[in-house]
Amino acid sequence: MDNTLLQRITHNPNICHGKPCIRGLRYPVEFILELLSSGMTTEEILKDYDDLESEDILAITTFASLK
Repeated sequence: MDNTLLQRITHNPNICHGKPCIRGLRYPVEFILELLSSGMTTEEILKDYDDLESEDILAITTFASLK
């Protein structure tokens, strides 16, 4: 398990009510997972949200698999 990958998932009580987010941005993990489950590809998500990186999506799916 690559812990540096999981370090992209942050928890801050002042951002999104403390929900797990990606790199302190206001993108909750659950939001990106909903996009993926609705059928969006990683490429589509990255195109729509240009401040996200492919490693962020990988971190989110890794994080979700551990829950």
